Amino acid sequence: MHFKIEKKLENCLGRVGVITTAHGVIQTPAFVPVGTKASVKALTPEQARDLGAEVILANTYHLYLQPGDELVAKAGGLHKFMNWNSPIITDSGGFQVFSLGAAYGKQVSKITKITDSSLLIPERFDDSGAPRLAKIGQDGVSFKSHLDGSIHYITPEKSIQIQHNLGADIIFAFDECTSPAEDFRYQTEALERTHNWAKRSLEEHDKLNKKNNIALFGIVQGGRDETLRKKSANFLKSLDFDGFGIGGSFAKEDMQTAVRWVNEILPEEKPRHLLGIGEPEDLFMGIENGVDLFDCVAPTRNARNGSLYTKNGKINIMNAKYKNDFNAVEENCKCYLCANYSRAYLAHLFHGKEILAATLASIHNLYFIINLVKKIRQSILDDNFFEFKKEFLKGYLKS
Repeated sequence: MHFKIEKKLENCLGRVGVITTAHGVIQTPAFVPVGTKASVKALTPEQARDLGAEVILANTYHLYLQPGDELVAKAGGLHKFMNWNSPIITDSGGFQVFSLGAAYGKQVSKITKITDSSLLIPERFDDSGAPRLAKIGQDGVSFKSHLDGSIHYITPEKSIQIQHNLGADIIFAFDECTSPAEDFRYQTEALERTHNWAKRSLEEHDKLNKKNNIALFGIVQGGRDETLRKKSANFLKSLDFDGFGIGGSFAKEDMQTAVRWVNEILPEEKPRHLLGIGEPEDLFMGIENGVDLFDCVAPTRNARNGSLYTKNGKINIMNAKYKNDFNAVEENCKCYLCANYSRAYLAHLFHGKEILAATLASIHNLYFIINLVKKIRQSILDDNFFEFKKEFLKGYLKS
């Protein structure tokens, strides 16, 4: 993997660049659609490519459980298995561990409100208490499969072995994701584990990468504490990673400062990926503060629930007023949905529970987000980023 910076955003950390991989280039900043199980939900790989996607992200945890990383390896790796000839990224499974463990049953997402009392985490190691599916130890994580209840144990080495079997172009070190509501003591303990696992992930990657052409990114953690975030960035900076992820479950109100703390320290010549973040206002924030890649399930998840992005904010196509609205979802949008169908037709599909509804809505949402980031990229090249940001958010956030 090679990363080249083409232009920097004046007086900020933002930049435009190009990541070159064995399976093609990624023009950065870029949005990475999520194909959790080697499939972007409701879309074919060809449709995702036609929307402008240059890279997708698949999920290590889910593919390990089904169909199994060894089967994917026998198939020739993810690229051949899913017929995607462009770059692929796999995450480490750390966020799924968080979801199955401390956050189990709490519906905690990547962005939360720090004042949300549901984030307060009780004892996490008592099997007689809440139905936790994962337990974290110093060497790794034991968990029950959400599919069949079978017991599994993942170490940093195992995570790297799985990801090498999957054959992605960019993979991530195994880490522990924490809630922003965790106390300082636990955040510190978790960070030490993440740093230990980062070294072990890198050592295992170096052993396996002699016959592969895979880049490994370390993941910065540390919650919402400035000291821990900076400590993590400095530690990972000292290791020979090819790039870096910025992880954690963020409180919305302090995500920007956490990203800036980290990117002021991480080496400028290596790419940075903000994990699990993809709302329009957060894309502008991340890019301005030096983020090169974003992934998020929000565009396709929102689409399947009938929530669609427009330049004037999101609309819920299930609302009664759209049943007789024969306009396109977004005027002047060049996606397949807006070029061929009306809001009334899409509303009909959702009310009728037709499968096509999810496909058309997903096409629109991904086209909107992918091309928004492309427009942001161009605005940096054209020296009008701040004007574009102000104009876009004025319309988008007014709703």
